[in-house]
Amino acid sequence: MAKVLICDPMDPKAAGQMMEISGLEVIHNDQGTPADELLKVVPEYECLIVRSATKVTREVIDAGANLKLIVRGGVGLDNIDVPYAESKGIVVRNTPAASSVSVAELAIGMMFSLARKIHAADASMKAMKWEKKRFKGVELWGKTVGVIGIGRIGQELAKRCTGLGMDAIAYDPYVKASDLGLAGILDVSLDELLERSDYISVHVPHNDETHHMLSTDQLKKMKNSAFIIDCARGGVLDESALAQALKDGEIAGAGLDVYEKEPATEHIFAEFDNVVLTPHVGAQTKEGQARVGFEVVDIVRDFFAG
Repeated sequence: MAKVLICDPMDPKAAGQMMEISGLEVIHNDQGTPADELLKVVPEYECLIVRSATKVTREVIDAGANLKLIVRGGVGLDNIDVPYAESKGIVVRNTPAASSVSVAELAIGMMFSLARKIHAADASMKAMKWEKKRFKGVELWGKTVGVIGIGRIGQELAKRCTGLGMDAIAYDPYVKASDLGLAGILDVSLDELLERSDYISVHVPHNDETHHMLSTDQLKKMKNSAFIIDCARGGVLDESALAQALKDGEIAGAGLDVYEKEPATEHIFAEFDNVVLTPHVGAQTKEGQARVGFEVVDIVRDFFAG
């Protein structure tokens, strides 16, 4: 009987279904699995299921003498040493499509908040102030959104933006919006996207190629009235450069769900009322988490059935 360890919290219904799969012995640590504990118990298991909290390092992989499959419930794989796992003959899978709508909707929410200063107006009202003249905003209608990375999440965002009456342009060095059949979304260079966009939303993985791909030089090319949003991965957007651009008034504001260091309990953005901050919650919706959980179930069932 194959043993499966669910290292991080998982949708309860999906976890229950996992436990009912014939031929699997499933342990669910719904409070998370500390790193020292994982090293002790991983030799027993053939499959690890993780979210973003558990780090599957070389040390963990070396300790997992019986590991055959690692599944990341989510989009990124940056918490798993994928090349090393695959060099050991371990299959690594993720669920790239399950949370796409959730992340795209958070990016839209940040756009609305930045456009109408909802977050700042809310804080003002809760401080018992009435600052009506301070919160003059702008419309999204008729503006241009630049989508960096036209994968699943980028596509979902672009479709929603065009539905709001926005013009959508996209930059992706690996795929073109036109090749995906996304009508009305124009393929442009990164420089053109930076120069034309009123809102820029980042949807690329963080790796050596994308590290600080948006830094001082790129931010200087944006309109002074433009906003930038990152719901992808910390490290793609240079936080020090962003803070300086905000201080210098080179851009109008930003929305961040991801950070170079997480948990981001200390950061440089608390002073800015034109920045919306959330604690890496892009995929944290009931619907998104359920889809992630059941896609994980399908991956594990198919792997051990085959």
